[in-house]
Order: sequence, then C-alpha cells, then structure tokens
Amino acid sequence: MSDEKKVTPRGAYPHNRRAGDFIFISGTSSRRADNTIAGVDIIDEMGTKRLNIEVQTRKVLQNIEKNLISAGASMSDVVDVTSFLVNMNDFAGYNKAYAEFFNAETGPARTTVAVHQLPHPDLVVEIKVMAYKPL
Repeated sequence: MSDEKKVTPRGAYPHNRRAGDFIFISGTSSRRADNTIAGVDIIDEMGTKRLNIEVQTRKVLQNIEKNLISAGASMSDVVDVTSFLVNMNDFAGYNKAYAEFFNAETGPARTTVAVHQLPHPDLVVEIKVMAYKPL
C-alpha cells in the first residue's frame, strides 16, 4: 500500500465488511483521498472534461485492492464482481483495464450493468466485489 491518505466512505457504510470467510467490498469509485476523481481530464480553457473509462476502472480496482489488503485479503481472493457503467459504449476500455487485474480462466464471476448515473457526474464506473478468504 502507498502512503496515500485513505479514502473515506461518503455515507453511513464501511468500505469492507467481513461475514465469516467472505469479505464484501462496497461499491467503489475512482475517487482519491483528496476527493478528486482519477480519469477526469480538462481538455480546454472552457473546462471541457474528458472522462477516461480505462483510467477510472484501473483506479477503482486499485482502490478495491487497498480495501482487500486492509481486510487481510488480495485480488486473487475475489470470487464475484458487479460493475456499473454509465455508458455501455465504454465497455471495451473498461474491459481492457479490468483484464490487467483478472483473467478469464482464474478470475471471478462478473456481472456488468448499465446505470443511469452514479453519485458524481464525473464518475463513469463503480465496482463492488465479494472475496472469499478463510479466517
């Protein structure tokens, strides 16, 4: 884990919750500890933004990895993933970054759904996972 400050939940819920041998990681975004969002680039002097699904997905999975480590687990313990995309046209970029963390042969089961919006207008992906790590 890096020296980066810990991201705190934006509501009355924990980042992770253990139930026996299972660890549930709450829906996670690409938000950083300073409340900026990874994968948001200002591309002109008018403040036009480009929202990068690959960068956001990579940061989401890094945030999930930190939460798993704090619970005594790792990405290899993940058995189920649910992903929420604001735009299914982003699926290829999301899938590319996802493949940096998991593969089809040994990775977790996965469901990916489209949603109307996420809690911040700059977020294009949110992911929650369940891991299995015996005590």
